[in-house]
Amino acid sequence: MVEEDERQIIERILAGSDLAFRKILDLHTQRIFNYVRRMTSNSIEAEDLAQETFIRFWVSRDRFDPDRVKLTTWLHRIAHNLCIDYFRRRQLQERQVPVQSDSQDSPDTDYELSIRAAVVNKALMTLSERQRSAIVLCHYQNFSQHDAAHILGLSVHALESLLRRGRSKLKQILAEELE
Repeated sequence: MVEEDERQIIERILAGSDLAFRKILDLHTQRIFNYVRRMTSNSIEAEDLAQETFIRFWVSRDRFDPDRVKLTTWLHRIAHNLCIDYFRRRQLQERQVPVQSDSQDSPDTDYELSIRAAVVNKALMTLSERQRSAIVLCHYQNFSQHDAAHILGLSVHALESLLRRGRSKLKQILAEELE
């Protein structure tokens, strides 16, 4: 889609057009879902969080300024914040109620991912939320470092540092796993 076309759609969304909003959903839902799924490693949660991303966008659309930030960056920022909230809730629940660990991946994950991808995903989940998010945004979602830094609320230098530490830790974990 040409950027000018998207700008017109955004202007219609800002005016309250449901039809324009549906068009944005069609264009961006898969990328947001993929980002959230990689962050959470859970397809069901990813569907819910991706849907919530677009609900929050619609509700707060009057705060979106297309002259300051790209729509995809804004949507990923919302999704990122929802992922952080998800991890905080999950951490709180794990502290309150001991959960029995299930080492088996869901059938959905087994179907979608090869064994190598599952190993990489498992290693990715051991990273801190910030390192994981930096790697997912730059390597899986193909954001520039500038845009990824904006989504995470960091300087480009801080993002580069996160990426460097995250890659190093991934390399170490994968070397051990694949031996």
